[in-house]
Amino acid sequence: MNAALSTSTSLYRFVLYFAGAESKLGRELESSYRLCAVVGYNKVINKLLFNHLAVVREYTIPSYHPRIYHSMRCEAQTMPSRKTVISASSGLWMKSLKHLVVFSSLCCLISGYSERERVHDLMSRYPLIDGHNDLALQLRILHNNQLSQIDLYNVSKVATDITRLQAGHVQAQMFAVYVLCGAQEKDAVRLTLEQIDVVRRMCTEYQDFELVTSAQELRNSEMKHKIACLISIEGGHSIDSSLPALRMFYQLGVRSMTLTHTCNTPWAESSSKIYNIYQRQNNSLTHFGKAVVEEMNRLGMIVDLSHTSWDTAWAALKHSKAPVIFSHSSSFSICSHGRNVPDWLLHDLKKKQGLIMVNLHSKFISCSDEANISRVADHFDHIKNVIGAESIGIGGDFEGAVSFPQGLEDVSKYPALIQELLQRNWTENELADVLRRNFLRVFEEVERVRDRLSLNRPSEVQISVKEVQNPCRLVLRPPDPRRPSDMSPSSRAQNGPKGLLILVIPLMLSSLLMIE
Repeated sequence: MNAALSTSTSLYRFVLYFAGAESKLGRELESSYRLCAVVGYNKVINKLLFNHLAVVREYTIPSYHPRIYHSMRCEAQTMPSRKTVISASSGLWMKSLKHLVVFSSLCCLISGYSERERVHDLMSRYPLIDGHNDLALQLRILHNNQLSQIDLYNVSKVATDITRLQAGHVQAQMFAVYVLCGAQEKDAVRLTLEQIDVVRRMCTEYQDFELVTSAQELRNSEMKHKIACLISIEGGHSIDSSLPALRMFYQLGVRSMTLTHTCNTPWAESSSKIYNIYQRQNNSLTHFGKAVVEEMNRLGMIVDLSHTSWDTAWAALKHSKAPVIFSHSSSFSICSHGRNVPDWLLHDLKKKQGLIMVNLHSKFISCSDEANISRVADHFDHIKNVIGAESIGIGGDFEGAVSFPQGLEDVSKYPALIQELLQRNWTENELADVLRRNFLRVFEEVERVRDRLSLNRPSEVQISVKEVQNPCRLVLRPPDPRRPSDMSPSSRAQNGPKGLLILVIPLMLSSLLMIE
């Protein structure tokens, strides 16, 4: 920051204080100053601000500290004499204010693009860490994970590619590896491995991406001007109720996991009622569920509570030794959707020093298929009023939802959201927190907890067969040839004489019917 801008900032803050920050005058002054300061008219601002300050000092605040006044007087480029100040009237105050407002309006006309430039400067210094993106899911649906058939710099039918991530100042992206809840009790683990594979491939085969697994690596990637890739499992059904599977996923680079998706697991409860499975009463996070949270703490894996029921989220918050996140959820007070977070739970999140990363999906923003940037900003404003800007991040949920607010249709549009928040008087320091510093703080604290637990042995807690109720879950034991029940019905039909007889009889009957 140059000397002229520093002087303007000091004078501006004092004048704003005396004018009243919440008054109409104060708001106009702040908006005008911010815009003019960006384009470099600071010497003129100094003169006009000093005129305001001098009049206020003499007629409004007689006890104003003379040393501070003298310091500012020396810094200003042109100042009225003390005689002029003493003879000033309240009319001079209004006249001087009019000059400032007129000049500020002129600044706006001269530099219509300046707010966008300010956003660009801010996001260049504090590029975004986005908490949730489902590009890997779309690569499977649209291209069967065949990366050789597409160019990730320009991908059609999606809202995310490298070019648009760069345009949106996205420096780190949490890529979700998600498999449908229908894979639970079937091949969820295999499908999850395949999704991890496609994320690892795209983040190592493209030079503008870099796969990272720690907070320090994330910081290093920014200095190298890379887009950092973090891997997150979306849905605890992916581990098939197995702590060894969880540990192996960590070894493959997974650093976050949501405890549920739209289906309950045998050990945690979802916010969704789509699937009527694993229903329990008053047991939203079971003994095994708590063991999952503990093992994630020990590994240094972020516990993600988006998609969980409020009871499960509350239980996990209380049980976790490390901060937790909602990677893509919004405010229930603004939009009363079950996927959003109520204020009472936000207070618990703040006590845990956790983070809510606001989801941009229209149904979670306005509870309808249509929304706009202003409504998104309402969520940010409300959450800030409840728990402060230090607990907020951004988790867009692009590729995982259908409709997004007008003006936020893809990942390149994030600057429009930051501009809206600046216009609502969010400070650059608050927005730096929202853009990246809050997530880095949480990630680093999760790693510190991991380091404190480093002497703990891997958990050997197992879930009972009764809790899982999975007919495809094999209990390992040597086969007993004297017990045909050890074989599946299909195997007995194919290999046993009784099975052959059962297959032959319908064929014979059908042949007879055809002859007749």
